[in-house]
Amino acid sequence: MGKPTGFMEYKREVSKDISPKERIKNFNEFHEHLSKERQQFQGARCMECGVPFCQSGMNLGGMASGCPLHNLVPEWNDLVYMGNWKQAYNRLKKTNSFPEFTSRVCPALCEAACTCGLIGDPVATKENEYAIIENAYLEGYAAAQPPKVRTGKSVAVVGSGPSGLAVADQLNKRGHSVTVFERSDRIGGLLMYGIPNMKLEKHIVERKVKVMEAEGVTFVTGTDVGKDVKAEKLLKDFDRVVLACGASNPRDINAPGRDAKGIYFAVDFLKANTKSLLDSNLEDGKFINTKGKNVVIIGGGDTGNDCVGTSIRHGCKSVTQIEMMPKAPQGRAEDNPWPQWPKVLKTDYGQEEAIAVFGRDPRIYESTVKEFVKDKSGNLKAVKIVKLSWEKDDTGRMSMKEAAGSEQTLPAEIVLIAAGFLGSQKYVADAFKVELNKRTNVSTAPGRYETSVKNVFTAGDMHRGQSLVVWAIREGREAARAVDESLMGYTNLMVQ
Repeated sequence: MGKPTGFMEYKREVSKDISPKERIKNFNEFHEHLSKERQQFQGARCMECGVPFCQSGMNLGGMASGCPLHNLVPEWNDLVYMGNWKQAYNRLKKTNSFPEFTSRVCPALCEAACTCGLIGDPVATKENEYAIIENAYLEGYAAAQPPKVRTGKSVAVVGSGPSGLAVADQLNKRGHSVTVFERSDRIGGLLMYGIPNMKLEKHIVERKVKVMEAEGVTFVTGTDVGKDVKAEKLLKDFDRVVLACGASNPRDINAPGRDAKGIYFAVDFLKANTKSLLDSNLEDGKFINTKGKNVVIIGGGDTGNDCVGTSIRHGCKSVTQIEMMPKAPQGRAEDNPWPQWPKVLKTDYGQEEAIAVFGRDPRIYESTVKEFVKDKSGNLKAVKIVKLSWEKDDTGRMSMKEAAGSEQTLPAEIVLIAAGFLGSQKYVADAFKVELNKRTNVSTAPGRYETSVKNVFTAGDMHRGQSLVVWAIREGREAARAVDESLMGYTNLMVQ
């Protein structure tokens, strides 16, 4: 432990955000990061606890507490403080395939479980991670390192999101020949088209893909496995196949007027915007433009927030976010103690921007859509919503009921549905004839990654359902270990 009293001497300091009204002028990342010297003080705040909850990844209260990757957090926090940036990178990469992604988009489960956070401010672990990986690229530590020996075995990975990339990265390092198939025109899956540019600039994804290509991974874009390429061909041409297609089947809202023109799924809205941004800086017009429109977003999660931020950057007339759940408390409730994930109110970047631009929080809690109102031409013109209340039914279970007389009509020319996902799109599973479970995810034995079909494995959201990028990476690393063992009879791939 480099600085036993560091947590008492230095206050938590993180990167400053560009002001909301300034950052909405573009789709760039908007954080002004600390200098290396100031970042080292943040590393000094780590206490190197005897029980490091930050890296535990345990399930407490129904949610993960600590890093699911079991990152060696105290080790590289200390190395940051000591200024040993190369060794900090080496220790970080032991457990995390893509710190350049998690340091930008992870909700920092490690910090929520930090012992310093019990009575004060947690260590700025996510910022330390960012500093380590960006310094590694700057100094050349993160350059390509192709495997010295090849095994002669081949693996096809279907899907290039975080789980698919993690599978490919690990198996390629082991010496297997890996080909990644992606149906879109760019590699990255949700990293490329599901997460907006202001949260993760796409040159960051492309930078890592180029490293992986230099290390020997083959990427094939514009190829939809199950349609353009038959499953039988992959099973014949490759020793193993890994399905990592994500959970891209969006949950719909079935209410009167659903056929109105102007209702879109959030995933389609975000993808079209990013593709147009990358292709033409939005000049081709091939995106769903909210400029001058009243926008209603159904869903209060991260995807809904991304829709808020994107709509504001277009120049929408107004934006409202409908959330079924009650407003979370400002601080931890008594039944939500540390180190559980804090179920507290979070005002994300999109909501901050809505407050700055429109003078109000865009969220309406405990509400749902009752009707989509159309004009004579079938275009959406308004949304009727109703308040919800939680009541016990005859069995004693809590359920949501409409509150009588609480209807409200909101003007809306565009509605974006961000209500979550219902598993992967079924045609890929059907093509490989793999079994699905009741949640429409690809079925495996508990803790395993082999599907019901010989030589076919699965990982990520397609396996566990919609989740975080950090969980997708964890799944990809574990699936790679299972594939390697099936190919070689043993494995030396590290998961944690």
